[in-house]
Amino acid sequence: MTPSKQSSREQEIGSWGHLARRFLFSLWPAGPGVAGEAWARQWLRSGEIDVWKAMSGPDRRHGLGVARRVAEALGNSDGAGVPRSALAAALLHDCGKAGSGLGVLGRTSATVLAVALGRRRLAAWSETRAGWAAKAGSYANHDDIGADILAAAGSDPVVVAWAREHHRLPSEWSVDPALAAVLKAADDD
Repeated sequence: MTPSKQSSREQEIGSWGHLARRFLFSLWPAGPGVAGEAWARQWLRSGEIDVWKAMSGPDRRHGLGVARRVAEALGNSDGAGVPRSALAAALLHDCGKAGSGLGVLGRTSATVLAVALGRRRLAAWSETRAGWAAKAGSYANHDDIGADILAAAGSDPVVVAWAREHHRLPSEWSVDPALAAVLKAADDD
């Protein structure tokens, strides 16, 4: 489904099919294999590599899959000729999830709450909470957290912007609409 045809809730959270696949994908804790790690790291700056290493294994595998689909969509599956910032944006868009401290079941619970309340409402509700509720709010706010992390790491503006905007509606994207559409389509596998 194209981003323009998704409901605002699906745009914000993701389709149920996407969420189910991500849940199953997350049950295996390992990161990408050696070849995948090497391919990913060639597109990252030194500060971004530190961010990449802080991400969970499943989040790195997911980012790698998104980046490979972006490379294919932009014409070269090995990434040659594809803007580095496009691949870095794909690899790192979910980096803000790392700081939540939630495992698979905690993330699943936070996602269910985000579906019920909306991501922004969950984040706002959890601001005055401690423990699991605070972690759920951090997870729900991973886009803004990730953008701040990437800005501090010295990422290109497009990488920072995509981390912040990847759950927003197309009308709210500051990233070039053609590139943003490729990034979104690659993420909603």
